[in-house]
Amino acid sequence: MGLVDLLVVALISVLEVLLITGIGLSLALDRINLLGSTARHNLNNSGTDVSQLGETITFSSLVSLWFMPVNILLTFIIGSVFAWTLVKITKTPPQLQGLVIGCCSAGNLGNLLFIIIPAVCKESDSPFGDSSVCSTYGEAYASLSMALGAVYKWAYVYFVMRIYAHKSNAACTAIDDTNETQTFVEISYLQRAFQRIKNFTEKINLKMVFAPSTIAAIIEFIIGAVSPIRKLMIGDSAPLRVFDSSASLLGEATIPSMTLIVGANLHKGLKISGVSAWVIVGVIGMRYILMPLLGIGMVKAAHHFGSDSLYQFVLMLQYALSPAMTVGIIVQLFEAGESECSVIMLWT
Repeated sequence: MGLVDLLVVALISVLEVLLITGIGLSLALDRINLLGSTARHNLNNSGTDVSQLGETITFSSLVSLWFMPVNILLTFIIGSVFAWTLVKITKTPPQLQGLVIGCCSAGNLGNLLFIIIPAVCKESDSPFGDSSVCSTYGEAYASLSMALGAVYKWAYVYFVMRIYAHKSNAACTAIDDTNETQTFVEISYLQRAFQRIKNFTEKINLKMVFAPSTIAAIIEFIIGAVSPIRKLMIGDSAPLRVFDSSASLLGEATIPSMTLIVGANLHKGLKISGVSAWVIVGVIGMRYILMPLLGIGMVKAAHHFGSDSLYQFVLMLQYALSPAMTVGIIVQLFEAGESECSVIMLWT
């Protein structure tokens, strides 16, 4: 397959995503308001298509995919390092530093993979072979990515952004009340560490970690990995196959729905905010240039473990995704930088 053919496949897939995303953005405009705040909230929390997981993931195949959780963790760590550098170079205000780190470290590991992979698979010149087989395995890989990403975002990104939120609040307190700041500084490091852990366990919303889509992925993992359950539900002769076919039917509607909601979530980004243009350019450079370049080396490492080309493609995509919508939710919890977050999301 030539370079031009590859570029055409990539271009068509991205254009499809952008067009449907643009429609979603239009439907969220105030004068249309078909995807208002309530509708967006409900769709954001709805289940994603994980029906292919049970069909493609067995216990042995799950073991062979061990590199994916490592790969995703590396994207978070590398992104955090790049973000810290960007914060120092651009002298990002304290109240936005956590936002920048969140945007650089956490990619959209769920929705966008479910959108991009089927679009690539259905192209006649797709490098991944038969369209139906490609889509089935691609969606299974995307489901695994989504489930792992949800855990990392709330166990890692939330914690990091919370630390920076505390630092920002401490800086504001120093301006308003010097005595209170002095007391804060005098607290030992160990006490502060325990307090942060306590605050983390008290404030983290487990409903966010175990969203319906994540729970559905866990159930599908169990169905696929446990042989007796798999024989009951998966296959043309399975006695409970109606449940699997119903899940597949429901899942087919989620991909276009998620594409629309990604666009609708960008609605607030149309408004003016105080985020620096250099910060936006920096986040774009980190997520779409530096991280993919490093990702090439990581995917080459995965190749030595015998992974197929579609699996390598998914691993590579994990380094080249726009910031996770979850970052916007975390920002809302801390009530700081919401408009700036929307602007960054829109441009990326």
